[in-house]
Amino acid sequence: MTEIFNLESKIKQIIDELKGLSQTNGLANQASEEVVITSVFLYKFLNDKFMANLKDFAKEIGMDYQDILKNENSEMDAFYDTYPQDVAFSYDETIECLINKVGDDKFYKLFDDALEKISNDTKNEAFSIGTADGGKKPLFTRITENVEVSKRNNFAKSIFGIISQEKFDFGEAFRNNFDFYSTIFEYLIKDYNVASGVYAEYFTPQVISSIIAKILVNMSPIEDKVYEVYDPSAGSGSLVLHLANELGKGTFGDKAHVFSQDISGKSSRFLRINMLLNGLTGSLDNIIEGDTLDTPAHYNKPHDASSGIKHFDYITSNPPFKMDFSSTRNIIENKWSDTDRFFAGVPNIPNKKKESMAIYLCFIQHILWSIKDDGKAAIVVPTGFITAQSGIEKAVRQRIVDKHWLRGVISMPSNIFANTGTNVSVLFIDKSNKDDEVILVDASKFGKKVKDGKLQKTILSNKEVEKIQNTFINQDVVDDFSVKVSYEQITEKNYSLSAGQYFDVKIEYVELTEEEFNQKMADFSANLDKLFAEGKSLEGKIKKGLGELKYEN
Repeated sequence: MTEIFNLESKIKQIIDELKGLSQTNGLANQASEEVVITSVFLYKFLNDKFMANLKDFAKEIGMDYQDILKNENSEMDAFYDTYPQDVAFSYDETIECLINKVGDDKFYKLFDDALEKISNDTKNEAFSIGTADGGKKPLFTRITENVEVSKRNNFAKSIFGIISQEKFDFGEAFRNNFDFYSTIFEYLIKDYNVASGVYAEYFTPQVISSIIAKILVNMSPIEDKVYEVYDPSAGSGSLVLHLANELGKGTFGDKAHVFSQDISGKSSRFLRINMLLNGLTGSLDNIIEGDTLDTPAHYNKPHDASSGIKHFDYITSNPPFKMDFSSTRNIIENKWSDTDRFFAGVPNIPNKKKESMAIYLCFIQHILWSIKDDGKAAIVVPTGFITAQSGIEKAVRQRIVDKHWLRGVISMPSNIFANTGTNVSVLFIDKSNKDDEVILVDASKFGKKVKDGKLQKTILSNKEVEKIQNTFINQDVVDDFSVKVSYEQITEKNYSLSAGQYFDVKIEYVELTEEEFNQKMADFSANLDKLFAEGKSLEGKIKKGLGELKYEN
């Protein structure tokens, strides 16, 4: 445990030093700062992983790793066959080579050229990010071009002064697991983890992602096969990667084949980093940057709409709740009018506050449309959705209840997301549901309020997390916390999914003797006499005060 903590501290230190370097070069509070930090960190990670694996491979075949790397011989091809998850490096693109050239007057150009060559290497095509129109965004861009020309050489040299230090070696890190990397990733993006109003820019809290993943995976027995999992508003990938980790590995490797889409370029970059850190390189081709509602990217054959939209085993999503999508609203409605994709309708464009358009209602319908007939989903929604008495909200609830797709609902505490005070609930959908009852859990009173910078957020304890998970998974009924209700009961309550509306109202009866009853009545009477007397006295004082008031010019 101490070794892991020390390693984590070292990796966080490199992130802090890179952030400090960016700020001293005028990048603070600019979009380019995030690009520089995440790109340099990723370059360091991929380089060290590549070198560590190459050294292990060279040792196994009895050769010197530098001879293999510098000569680019047949052994190099055998290495790539053995480690297909590694980004390919040539010797002159490695930290080990470039650190010997920092005295060059144009070292910055050597560094940028190396990043560009890595991105353009045909072996690394799978590490690019696809776009909805079929294009590709490279692994790296020319990093030093984010600062003034006069500063570029010193900037590049300083970067290598940080990432080449032996104490930051990542060798031990490669043997760690998802929990380790999820912590590192969250630390890496924490300063850039803000909602910008464009899809899921923010990071879903680890604890929420973990609860959702465990419940989804426990909704039915997991087989030894590959499951297709999807997030249509993936953000930085916390939800979908927790689910992939929970599904684990099987005979065929990772049981999760991940698919995602998000309109945000920043979020898509974050997701790629997250997947590379966790070794899910086989799914990188399925990260798509684009507008899910207007142009869903995943079809049975890539970019071939005629072959039919792809359906998934698991879908997990924390969609944006409200944003202005008025520019595409009518396009979306008209384009899909002949399908059941938006069966409950698309929110109208308000005359004022276009940014208040409830875009999450479109995402819920898209998710229901994208689940396989035996598929499952978890969707984070504003808690107001579960009780709205009319409109698209009620129509969606009616569909999932009438078709018996709803498996349960968990209402979370307020401020569980640090950047929004909106109360959230999680809908769990199971199209193969055979149960005649639904479990509703009210965890809204859980958690401890803490300050996170200028914001307040709620932190759940391990005990509370376990109670939420176990109650749902085991379908336990707990007084004032969870309740099981039939679909018929939900229909009678106007499709309300609020647990509190189904809790039994308990009246506590206490047995009293006649003597105890008479004493209580006497006490009540005495108290009333006292209150009446005090009221009479106060009445007299008020009248006296009013009588003493005089008119003055």
